[in-house]
Amino acid sequence: MRHLTLSFLFLGFAAGLMAQSKLVPFHEQTDFLFASPGGLGTGLYGFDNPAMLNYVRHFDVLYAWQTNPGKWSGLSRWGLFTAVRHLGFGVMHDQTPGSPKSVTDYRLALGFGDRTFGMGVGYGWSGNADKTYNRSSLWTLGFLIRPDRHVSFGLTGISATAGGDKEGIIDVAVRPFGTELLTLFGDMAAQTKKPDKDAAWSAGAAVEALPGVRFTARYFDTEAFTIGMNFSFGRMGLASQTHLDDRQKQSRTTYAVRLGAYDRNLWRTHVKDRDAYLKLDLKGPVKYRPYVLFDKSTTFYELIDRIDAAERDPGVAGIAISLSGVQINRELAWEVRERLRMFRSSGKKVVMYIDRADMTDYHLASVADRIVMDPQGMLLLEGYVMGRTFLKGTLEKLGIGYDEWRYFKYKSAAEVFSREKMSEGDREQRQAMLDDLYDLVRSEVCASRSMSTEAFDRLIDETFLFLPQDALKAGLVDTLGRWDVVEKVIERMEGARKSTIRPWALEKFHLPYDNRWGEPPRIAVIYALGVCDLEEGIAARKLANVFDRVTKDRRIKAVVLRVDSPGGDALASDLVAEAMKECRKKKPVVVSQGFVAASGGYWISMYADTIVASPQTITGSIGVIGGWMYNSGLKEKLGFSTDHVKVGKHGDALYGFRMPFVGLGLPDRNLDDSERARAEYAIKTLYQDFLTRVAEGRKQSVNDVETVAQGRVWSGIEGKEKGLVDVLGGLDRAIAIAKRRARIPDDCDVTIVQMPRPPLFDPNLFLSGLRGAQQKTDGWYEHLKWRLERNGQPLPILPLDDMEWQED
Repeated sequence: MRHLTLSFLFLGFAAGLMAQSKLVPFHEQTDFLFASPGGLGTGLYGFDNPAMLNYVRHFDVLYAWQTNPGKWSGLSRWGLFTAVRHLGFGVMHDQTPGSPKSVTDYRLALGFGDRTFGMGVGYGWSGNADKTYNRSSLWTLGFLIRPDRHVSFGLTGISATAGGDKEGIIDVAVRPFGTELLTLFGDMAAQTKKPDKDAAWSAGAAVEALPGVRFTARYFDTEAFTIGMNFSFGRMGLASQTHLDDRQKQSRTTYAVRLGAYDRNLWRTHVKDRDAYLKLDLKGPVKYRPYVLFDKSTTFYELIDRIDAAERDPGVAGIAISLSGVQINRELAWEVRERLRMFRSSGKKVVMYIDRADMTDYHLASVADRIVMDPQGMLLLEGYVMGRTFLKGTLEKLGIGYDEWRYFKYKSAAEVFSREKMSEGDREQRQAMLDDLYDLVRSEVCASRSMSTEAFDRLIDETFLFLPQDALKAGLVDTLGRWDVVEKVIERMEGARKSTIRPWALEKFHLPYDNRWGEPPRIAVIYALGVCDLEEGIAARKLANVFDRVTKDRRIKAVVLRVDSPGGDALASDLVAEAMKECRKKKPVVVSQGFVAASGGYWISMYADTIVASPQTITGSIGVIGGWMYNSGLKEKLGFSTDHVKVGKHGDALYGFRMPFVGLGLPDRNLDDSERARAEYAIKTLYQDFLTRVAEGRKQSVNDVETVAQGRVWSGIEGKEKGLVDVLGGLDRAIAIAKRRARIPDDCDVTIVQMPRPPLFDPNLFLSGLRGAQQKTDGWYEHLKWRLERNGQPLPILPLDDMEWQED
């Protein structure tokens, strides 16, 4: 409505224009155009309609000149137009044939907005103008409205600073197929001091049957017309346009050369061989949301997006990846591996370099066509283990008592405080997850390396540690060498030398915006990372507000919630779950589960339209647990004493001493039987509520949910078999499902909006140079502190001591 209001206001202004003019008529001033301003490319970079600058993606420059039939005109008429996004500058020179008199017009323009609605303003002035040319400085105001990929509507108003002359231009373009294949366009320009019947107009068509090969035809109300050709060679383009007068005789020819920004081109798409490898160095952490400043970590989504871009790029033959120093958990590694497997299925190659690799690194590397190992490297294939450190004895020695409130077989989150070894339930579920993990890795490595499962088992059980020559002999790697020799490995594999490129050189990140009018549909990827807490971890209050904004944002067509959380506070989980539930009423919501999305992490997943998990995801754990830490001699050992008065029988239940400096405190006593009974009631009631909500979200009966509950964790593989998960896959699979559910065509690009915004910088960064400053608080201290702050609360949570979820 705002866009329409501005349009009608502009039309009213143009209609009111209708006294000799100091403005050169629009069609004369812009006869270097091959089409109406909005009908082809980015026009004259703001010289025509400054709002077009919103479609300029990178620096570009166009030089155009005209000649008369059969002779060289001596460059009496030429133009130079250049722009970066949102800013354009143009120069047009005109000289009267056979006369030394000339004029040079200048335009400076600014554009604002996006690809759906943009506006711009420009200022023009002239040099060497005299009475022959009757010029005035001028202001230009332009609008560009492209509500979808089929329609373009432009409005331009020009006002002279002297004489009061004004001109209004309207241009409309239509793409029947929604692509650059065919564009129909038309425009009309009217000046003041001229009757309506003298309004000038033109209409025509632009055809791009092959990438970067464009033909244009344009008819004018004067019965003149033009025929043009435009050829793109990537960062260079050539064009020619013949102008025919009202008697269909050639009056002049326009030539143009463009340099700078990348453009669609036949050479790249259909002629040029795949001659480049994308080179990626993954040293350092792979994170969901690195800090904005001072953080060189690899962003997980950007990594997946680069692989996708390389797959689509016709000039890319493969990818070379260095895993030296990579820090990535096994679930994210599987998602990267799976995306590379899809990349290979397109007929392109993958080369991996490793030096000191473990099971996770090798599982990722095994997808490659060639694995290069450093001559001084080492490969450790030790298998997998899940273990815990139990603190019961430590707490007893310290004088801290712990009362575990556990009513479900597999809910083991508090075992480390109450036991000296795993319970049978915890041992059972952990062994099952490790078995699934090992089976997955073995099957995928064997398939990629053409190895039998028996041979893989022998390598794991009998050797496990491989020096480079051992790994080569065992067929685990293909060649030995350093990262700097990978290009030679590629040359031997391909039988020809291939260049290497960096991600910024991929075609996807340079294609012109005019290949699709309007902003692409948006899909929001919302991250719920870390412990379920109101202010920390997933920061539930803020996350619920993010969902509220996304629900109201009409530009966002679907939502993907990426969950990597072991649970925590039920209130925090439910705030997010309810916000998701409200969002689902307006648009599709798909959950993508990361390393762990269990307990409270499953709570915030359960209302999704579709739950996607990787085979290695830890999911489920529908259960609740509680416990009570209290003083059992620590206060006395430290020399503290306490005293109190109270009102109410249970007034002192939470009262106890607090240790200075560290901020930790313990209640003085354990709970009595009646207090413990109420705690049991709260845990079991919350558990039943959890079951009921899962049943509602998953469209199952409570009894069916109960069979997979009891606090049991499942791998993603088992989770799918049990109905807790719908689809096995990664974040890219979840985005594809969200796109389909939003009824976005498969060939339509989307814009991914990642939310919430990551922090600006790591506050510990500025402490690292201070003597004695601790950059990261010990995990056990944080774990204990978090527990004490929620002492006695019923919690849908996993063990916090050994889960490798991503918190950034």
